[in-house]
Amino acid sequence: MDQQTQTPFENRLPLEELNHSAFRIRNEINKVIVGQEKILDLLLTAVIANGHVLIEGVPGVAKTMMAKLLAKSVSSDFSRIQFTPDLMPSDVLGTMVFNTGKSEFEFNKGPIFSNLVLIDEVNRAPAKTQAALFEVMEERQVTIDGTTRQMAPPFLVMATQNPVEHEGTYRLPEAQLDRFLFKIKIDYPNLEEEITILANAQQREDKDELSQINSVISGEEIVKYQNMAAKVIVEDDLLRYIAQIVEKTRTHAALFLGASPRASLAILNAAKAFAALEGRDFVTPDDIKIVITPVLHHRVILTPEKEMEGVKPEIIIQQIVDSVEVPR
Repeated sequence: MDQQTQTPFENRLPLEELNHSAFRIRNEINKVIVGQEKILDLLLTAVIANGHVLIEGVPGVAKTMMAKLLAKSVSSDFSRIQFTPDLMPSDVLGTMVFNTGKSEFEFNKGPIFSNLVLIDEVNRAPAKTQAALFEVMEERQVTIDGTTRQMAPPFLVMATQNPVEHEGTYRLPEAQLDRFLFKIKIDYPNLEEEITILANAQQREDKDELSQINSVISGEEIVKYQNMAAKVIVEDDLLRYIAQIVEKTRTHAALFLGASPRASLAILNAAKAFAALEGRDFVTPDDIKIVITPVLHHRVILTPEKEMEGVKPEIIIQQIVDSVEVPR
């Protein structure tokens, strides 16, 4: 082909800076994390889509470390909340404290008032404390004693949970799960990746992993990129494609509960963010296919019969996606 026919499309949006920032974040995190490129892509997609993330995996697969590394690469406020069975809502949101000098009550902010919030083992706290997150995750605000306080953007909750331990845990209700844009499952590394993990640990000696990570992007830049991703073009036939997939989750024989319109919006926003990270100002069917499983599999519930058979939600979701004609 000659040079003229190879001319790349011109983006309507200036996405070069976003792509460069994402590249730098990946480079920082890859100093410590081996493999998990798809997981990192989904985390970055959630950040740009302004969505919260639930990270699930067995102990020791770097769930917490991945979230901490992402937070370290961003120069904005970060807080970590360890959920425990005795944690109270006020321990998360904050409380009113009497100031004797002023003879009045003042609000003492809780750790949720940050830009990036890591909630470790979110299913360890009782339902009352979990419910305290409903408003702040959905509306980016906290209401205490009749006063509403807005969260400073960007605001992203990254929560972790262990799927194999059930003693002393409290299952997240569907309303809580629906607040998360993605549920990301982290699996064991393969043999070669584990060998690399050991080699990297040997080279680091006693150096802390987080000390190797530099902040390469600001919170203000993230907000700018989020606004940019919101302007990515989605054709009408792709909107119908998303709606058809979600609608089929409500009628599939293997599913007791299908996805809500909030799931449709989550797929739309995630696909736009993923396209922007790929350097495009328009969404393709492949963008939708990449984000659809992490958006849906914590929002649908299998029938008891399918659960007993050991069927995974992602299998049913893939069957539904395969059954819907892809727009051309």
